This record gives sequence, C-alpha cells and structure tokens, in this order.
Amino acid sequence: MPILVDYKKAHFNYEILEKFEAGIELSGFEVKSLKKKQGSLEGSYVIVRGGEAFAVDVFVPPYQENNTPKGYEARRNRKLMLDRTEIRRLADMEGGKGLTIVPISIYNKGDLIKVSVAVVRGKKKFDKRETIKKRETDREIRRDMRDR
Repeated sequence: MPILVDYKKAHFNYEILEKFEAGIELSGFEVKSLKKKQGSLEGSYVIVRGGEAFAVDVFVPPYQENNTPKGYEARRNRKLMLDRTEIRRLADMEGGKGLTIVPISIYNKGDLIKVSVAVVRGKKKFDKRETIKKRETDREIRRDMRDR
C-alpha cells in the first residue's frame, strides 16, 4: 500500500479514536495527479449529509494545467464510498462534542485509490508538548542504543 498523500500533522494535532477505509470518487486526471504524489489533506474534513459522506477541502491539483476541463475546482467536495453502517456510525460520531472526521491519507490498494478516514478529537497545547517530549526521549534512547 504505497501512500500517495499523507496528512503528517494529523497524529500531532489530533487524538485518533477510530479509523475507517473508504473509496473516493475521482476523475481520471485527478487519479494521475495523485499517483504523482501531488495533493494535500491539510485543513480537510469529512461531512455526512443525506446518507452520503463527502471529503471537503481536499486539494488535488490538475495533472496537466493546459488539458484540465474548464471550471475544474481543485478543492471540490468528493464523495466517499462507505457501507451504510459505516456512514451511520460516522453520522452519529459527527454530532459528538469535540469530535471531527478527518482524512489521514490517500493510498493505492491494488488498482483502487483509497482514503483512510479517522474520527479524531483535537489535542490541547499541553498534550502536544507531551507528544514532543515523548518523541525526543525516544530519539535519545535510539541514539544511545545505536552508539553502543
């Protein structure tokens, strides 16, 4: 599963509660652009409306600027392919206090393009400091073990 686009700060900014795997509706030139590892998940989120889930504000630039159809929006809403039970579960969690649904990564699975979607809770500033301290101590331990 090669990762095409990754939201690197998701694990730092959010506490991940539950993950889902979803397909995403794309045009052909959007698939080509993603396979070139272009695009961004920064600031994107998922909404559930009318029994369907949509990824909002996912940036997928055109593959070739000159051959892009007129009126193409790089940040348009894209439909996510999920089971009814998963959509119902996401809709229930979306209403929860302090919870957000965020796409974490876009990756290949065989010939298909999939999106890893997570229900998250935002971290406070002290939680982020704790994460930084833990990362630094782990780095020091690895460095000491390597030097021995």
